[in-house]
Amino acid sequence: MHNKVIIGVDEVGRGCLAGPVFAAAVILPHEYAVQNLFKDSKLLSIKKRADLSTLILKVAKVGVAFATVKEIDDLNILQASLLAMKRAVEKLNLKKADILVDGKFTIPNLSSQFLQKAVIKGDSKHQQIAAASIVAKVVRDNLLIKMSKQYPQYFFENHKGYGTKLHKEAIKKWGPCKEHRPSFRGVKEFL
Repeated sequence: MHNKVIIGVDEVGRGCLAGPVFAAAVILPHEYAVQNLFKDSKLLSIKKRADLSTLILKVAKVGVAFATVKEIDDLNILQASLLAMKRAVEKLNLKKADILVDGKFTIPNLSSQFLQKAVIKGDSKHQQIAAASIVAKVVRDNLLIKMSKQYPQYFFENHKGYGTKLHKEAIKKWGPCKEHRPSFRGVKEFL
């Protein structure tokens, strides 16, 4: 990797039964990139995540994007996640940069001016990826909380679309709504 600009990219919501998959792309200022301030979003309390997300949005350059439930079903969850990541990077409006992508895959169909590296468990190894995971999680969780007002019977505010016992029982009782992913086990059985 050779560029001065380093983008960290992560997604959230791949394993959910409902809602879009989100991704964030983050460029941290050097003084934040070298600290050990950010951790994988799954390891933080809701309040700590929200506070750090606010800080990241204040000090960093951030792109956030998503792939819809329809795109998830049309493409598959992996390709939809990569599409959300590509969209998040594109929102930064850069011509070239080094990109650290959480996971096993790099982002397809980006300019060759972007040098990419897939990093397994990258959110615990690189501050840029950890920051991206925090922002993506907070944005997605907030959307699911809003969705819970439209679909209160599914309790999205509690599980954020993940396949908890409460969520599965609600799907069984009420059937899936338009925010559920029809091709996912736990949803398709009730269509």
